Amino acid sequence: MNTALALLAVALAACVFAWRRECGRRAAEEARHRAEVDELRERRDAELREQGQRTSALFDRMVEGIIVVDAAGRIRLANRAAGALFGFAPPAAGRTVLEATRHHEIAAVVARLDNEPEVLEHEVRLEAMGASRFLQFNALALRDADGGRDGGILVFHDLTRLRQLEGVRQEFVANVSHELRTPLSLIKSAAETLLDGAKDDLAALTRFLQIIDKHANRLTLLIDDLLLLSALDSGGIPLNRQPLPLRHAVQEAMDDLQIRARTRNVVLENAVPPELVVLADPDRLRQVFSNLIDNAIKYGRAGGRTGVTAHRLSGDRIELAVSDDGPGIPEQAQARVFERFYRVDKARSREQGGTGLGLAIVKHVVQAHGGEVRVESKPDAGSTFLVILPAV
Repeated sequence: MNTALALLAVALAACVFAWRRECGRRAAEEARHRAEVDELRERRDAELREQGQRTSALFDRMVEGIIVVDAAGRIRLANRAAGALFGFAPPAAGRTVLEATRHHEIAAVVARLDNEPEVLEHEVRLEAMGASRFLQFNALALRDADGGRDGGILVFHDLTRLRQLEGVRQEFVANVSHELRTPLSLIKSAAETLLDGAKDDLAALTRFLQIIDKHANRLTLLIDDLLLLSALDSGGIPLNRQPLPLRHAVQEAMDDLQIRARTRNVVLENAVPPELVVLADPDRLRQVFSNLIDNAIKYGRAGGRTGVTAHRLSGDRIELAVSDDGPGIPEQAQARVFERFYRVDKARSREQGGTGLGLAIVKHVVQAHGGEVRVESKPDAGSTFLVILPAV
């Protein structure tokens, strides 16, 4: 009997031990499982945070302005580009589109999403601080699982630069047409006069042929300059860079213009130090110097002087200055004198001749050499055109 009880106690003890061991194993397994689940959860949360950060960074770095609105027309999200376009600082959540953009037309397009699935390529104009901006935007209605309206997304493209370039193109075409029309009209008029009988008068024949020849040459110069500018724009003109003594290059341009200078009693002074040498294409640089010195002669004071000086700057660069003693260039015009066909005094410029492209050519040639060009001028104190070129 005692033996049986003893065996029963041993068996019971063994069962209890086995149960406890199993409980411990299960507890350990559950703890390990919980740890794995926690680790997976943390990893997933970290991935979601990282993905959210990447998405947010991408959202904010997009060039297009993006605004996401809820069903009530209030902003859920807006990126940095949208804030820059409309002048609000993110976050903009909670504001209405009208409050954020201050533009009734945009708010009206958002309202249209109640009945339309999308509104594409809608253009608006913004006026801020005296400047106009042109935007094109697409609006897309968002729907929930039941097909009900869940807000919308607006994507804005800034067309301002494109509109500016379109304006420049139109102005360029208008200017070219005008510049071509004037000599063509004079050539046509002279030819018609000759055909009407003036050819029988030797003096009239000579005079009208001279008019035709003069304006045909003007057309040739204009077309040559336009082709040169087009080639410079496209990088289609290779530069034959070589060491070039600067004083000698300036003197060649002055020698070519001596007759024009004597016509206006203008003294040409070459004060460029003989030791200065630039790395440049001789033919292209002669165009630069000829245009600048020719302008100084034309627009300087009759009986005055046109001077060219130069000195070395830091960083292996040389600055050359072409100065005249004319009436100067108004401050508001100085930023535009290098534009094609821009003339400060249109009547006087056409009187003096030229194509209106000289300074534009100067700018493009200098920039093609890796240099810079600018103008300094004060009323009644003359003008100085400064050219910076790489030194040898």
